[in-house]
Amino acid sequence: MSDSEPRCRIGVDVGGTFTDVVLERGDTLATAKVLTTPNAPDDAVFAGVDDVLARAGVEPGGVGLLIHGTTLATNAIIERKGALTAFVTTEGFRDVLDIGYESRYDQYDIMIEKPSALVPRERRLVVPERVDVNGRVLKPLDEAAVEAVAGELARLEIDSVGIGFLHGYANPAHERRAREIVAAALPGVSITLSSEACPEVREYERFCTTAANAYVQPLMASYLGRLRTRLEARGITCPVLLMTSGGGLASLDAAIRFPIRLVESGPAGGAILATRIAAEMGLDKVVSFDMGGTTAKICLIDDYTPQTAREFEVDRRARFMKGSGFPLRIPVIEMVEIGAGGGSIARVDATGRIAVGPDSAGADPGPAAYGRGGAAPTITDADVVLGRIDPRRFAGGKIALDVDAAGRAIASGIGEPLGLDGRMAAFGITEMVDEAMSNAARVHAVEQGKAASDHAVIAFGGAAPLHVGRFAEKLGTDTVIVPTEAGVGSAIGFLRAPVAYEVVRSRNMRLLDFEPRVANAIFEEMHREAFAVVRSGVPDARVVQVRGAYMRYVGQGHEIFVPFPVRALGAEDREVVQRAFDEEYSRLYRRVIPEAEVEVLTWALTISTIAERPEPVGEAEPRPAPAPADRLRMPDLESGEEHDVPLFWRPDLEPGAALEGPAVIAEDQTSTYVPRRFGVRVAANRYLVIERRRRKDEDRQAPVSEPG
Repeated sequence: MSDSEPRCRIGVDVGGTFTDVVLERGDTLATAKVLTTPNAPDDAVFAGVDDVLARAGVEPGGVGLLIHGTTLATNAIIERKGALTAFVTTEGFRDVLDIGYESRYDQYDIMIEKPSALVPRERRLVVPERVDVNGRVLKPLDEAAVEAVAGELARLEIDSVGIGFLHGYANPAHERRAREIVAAALPGVSITLSSEACPEVREYERFCTTAANAYVQPLMASYLGRLRTRLEARGITCPVLLMTSGGGLASLDAAIRFPIRLVESGPAGGAILATRIAAEMGLDKVVSFDMGGTTAKICLIDDYTPQTAREFEVDRRARFMKGSGFPLRIPVIEMVEIGAGGGSIARVDATGRIAVGPDSAGADPGPAAYGRGGAAPTITDADVVLGRIDPRRFAGGKIALDVDAAGRAIASGIGEPLGLDGRMAAFGITEMVDEAMSNAARVHAVEQGKAASDHAVIAFGGAAPLHVGRFAEKLGTDTVIVPTEAGVGSAIGFLRAPVAYEVVRSRNMRLLDFEPRVANAIFEEMHREAFAVVRSGVPDARVVQVRGAYMRYVGQGHEIFVPFPVRALGAEDREVVQRAFDEEYSRLYRRVIPEAEVEVLTWALTISTIAERPEPVGEAEPRPAPAPADRLRMPDLESGEEHDVPLFWRPDLEPGAALEGPAVIAEDQTSTYVPRRFGVRVAANRYLVIERRRRKDEDRQAPVSEPG
């Protein structure tokens, strides 16, 4: 590769079933989808990287940037495969991780199951110390007690330690000194401070976030360190950035230090992609629908901006129920995630109904159709039995599908217990999972005060294009977009994300006692931290800064985000901030509370590179569709008969081409199933635009039990 040629960029998304790799050079993409290697995830990464480098004819030295996202941190928490972790806290607060909110997420369930703490009580140790809410030391740190705790940690052969003291966010001196003592006694042990991982109010969330970061840090540090070493050994010496759950990119060193920020990195990449696609297609209300091999992720995007949140629950015991999982206080793109992917396992439950997920066959052994020893029926097996997947073209022909094995799994696991033939059993599986996903989207939209049916759907991920037609029917939406290279959508989203880092600091300040000197000092400290992280990833890029604070009326239990001017603040800015709070509160709640006092709880600052919004694409000139590349035999469950359904090879469809469902449009990484009530046209940018042919009122009267 000559010096004049542009260097390429690579996006890598490690999922529970597949690892997706995308190489981008100029306007061209090379993609690979390989089965994840759970015991050594980097093996699959390098199999995919080698594949795309060979396809693109690029030498390793020609890679200018590698962006990586992974579910390893999330999986380690859910599967309890993290490090042997201890937690050191203030005397009297040992049981905060068990007490939680002092409430039950379902008060009428007498068999309620709460997630067990990542750090059991016998590994939670206490030391005498006390700091108040303003950071004043009420009781000095007992250093002798910390040394005794370090000795106990050595006896327990601890791998990682979280240190969280009461009000440590207001004054981190005790936490830092405790780290020095523990590090001296236990060299090589990972240590996480709550004042660094989550410097915010509310002890339960802060302690959970600190414990979770400590729990996954050795695993992630080992993996990311191994990844860097193997990249350098291959001659790939470019910067490596990690996708964060908030939709930005962070440096490798920042990710090793705070891996808890990576828990939703893959889904965040998908939301970034969907945001860009919405802008290209001129759609200001969309639902991002990302269905992979293990889970399905749904995100609302309005006005080209995904919904965001400051808290995320992982490992929920009850679907959709707040409080049933671990609260992590990190910036996230807000979405709902359910165990519904191509590898999700179907079964007949105790009530005689078909239940799907959340457990998955994963990559090893995978669905029965993969021929790798899997025997449980999965969604992929159902799609194979229903004829929606061409077994010769699956994964670009790299994975030969065993149709008979899929049929046997469906028959033994679902058909025989319910007295159904194989096709009807397979249809039952897909109906249940499509209903679960559409219901999740409806509930999520209602919680945001919106109607999901008002939104177009953007579908990507290996399994989403197969299911999005039925998903859209159930949701009541009329338009679906399937982008190019949809099967590796999240990895492409990584390449579209800005390098960004958010920093927060909790410091209570009533607006009547506004202290601009203190506020400026807080923002300056946060600016230094965020700027250093962003510059370590992109030394020369132009950046923008967003400042604000989480504020509330005194006595309220929750805050709203209020933007602040990006400049030094003065005494006159008290009125500016008051007006900004009133405007935001009125926008959310249609009122303000006269004479009520306002306070700041947490200050926030984000620095990011500038992300350009693409221009909407124009209309493509209509042209006839090509002849089908093949025909698939598929059942029509309304008539009970089988029909030949045309299969089109997606690269053969030129912009402007249009056809009617039912049809299957196959490509290397996925296949799109177009139901009978929809038509599809190819947009100027080669995206598939799937549109309902009938009016909604007609569709509501139409039978729903049909696959085509």
